[in-house]
Amino acid sequence: MGRKHNFNAGPSTLPLPVLETLAANLVDTKGLGLSVLEMSHRSKDFGAILAHAKETLAELLSLPADYEILFLQGGASQQFAMVPMNLGSGAYVTTGIWSQKALAEARIVSEPKEIWSDAAGGFCRVPSPDEFPQAPEGANYLHYTSNNTIAGTEFPYVPASSLPLVADMSSDFLSKPLDVKPFGLIYAGAQKNAGPAGITIVVARRSILEDFRGSASVPKILRYATHLAAGSLYNTMPTFNLYACSLVFDWIKREGGLEAMASRNQAKADRLYGVIDARPELYQGHAERGSRSRMNVTFRLPTPEHEKRFLDEAGRAGCIGLAGHRTVGGLRASIYNAQPMAAVEALASVMESFTDS
Repeated sequence: MGRKHNFNAGPSTLPLPVLETLAANLVDTKGLGLSVLEMSHRSKDFGAILAHAKETLAELLSLPADYEILFLQGGASQQFAMVPMNLGSGAYVTTGIWSQKALAEARIVSEPKEIWSDAAGGFCRVPSPDEFPQAPEGANYLHYTSNNTIAGTEFPYVPASSLPLVADMSSDFLSKPLDVKPFGLIYAGAQKNAGPAGITIVVARRSILEDFRGSASVPKILRYATHLAAGSLYNTMPTFNLYACSLVFDWIKREGGLEAMASRNQAKADRLYGVIDARPELYQGHAERGSRSRMNVTFRLPTPEHEKRFLDEAGRAGCIGLAGHRTVGGLRASIYNAQPMAAVEALASVMESFTDS
C-alpha cells in the first residue's frame, strides 16, 4: 500500500533516507560485522558513532566552546525533575500541559515561582515580548516550553531575561536556526525532529552542568555532572537510537541545515493555516495567529461527528495520526522536519474538499 502520510505528534515520521540507511545497516552496521543493536556502548566502534553525532549536532547549532551535549534517557518528563533537582528553584512560564507538568515536578523538589500562565485562556497563546514577565528574586533560572504540541502554540521569539533560560524544546528543536547563548540549558526528546523515541538531548553551558545546586539526596544518575563526566556513558546508552539520531543530523546537514529546515517548515505551516483561514465556517484554529505553531497545527470542526468523518476521509487519502491529544480532542497535524510537503499537500487537499454536509 505504500507509506502513509504520518501526522503523529511523536514518535513521528523520520526521513525516508534515514530509515533506508537503518534498514541497510541493521544486520551489519557500516561493515563492522555486527549490528549497532549488538555493540558495546563502550566499544571503539560505537565511540566513533557517538563522537560523530556530537560533532554534527554541535556544527548544526554553531555551538560555542563552553557548551556541552549530553545524550540521556527518560524523555522530557525526566528533565522536568532533573532541572530543579540540579539547578534549584526557578521561575516558570506556563503555556500548556507539558509546562504545567514541568512546574508540578519542580514543586516536589524545590520552590518554583509561576510567573505567567494562559491556563484560564485555554492555552491559545504565548506571552508577547512586551508582556514577558521579569525575573523574580530568588530564582536561579527561567523555564519555558518553546513549542506546545497539544495546544499548537509556539514562541516566535527567544525571551529576554536576566536569568539563564531553560527551555523544553522537545517539539521544535532543530526546526530553525537557534542562538544558544541566552540559554543555560535546553532539553528535547528526540522523537519529533531529532530521531526515534528513547534518546533525550541536553545542550547546556558547561558551568551550569557542573554547578550542582540540589540536595545531597539526589542520586548520582539524576545529576548532570555525573553524565558530563562520563561523556553520556554513565549507564548503557540505547545504541541504536543514538545511531538513528546521528543519521538524522547528517540528513539535516545534507538538506541545507537549520536554515533550510526553517524555510520548509514555514511553507508547510502556511499551507495548512491558509486552508483554515480560508474556510472559517468549517475550521476553527485553536492558537491565536501570533502564537501559531509551525510544528503542530491544531484545529476543530463544528461537531465531533464532523471530526470523525474528516478523520475517515483523511485516512482514505493515506493521512494518519490526525486526532488531537486525548486530553483536548479536536484535530492536530504534526509537520516536523521530516514531514514532506507532499504529505501536507495531501492533507490540504482533503481539507479543501471536505464539506459540512
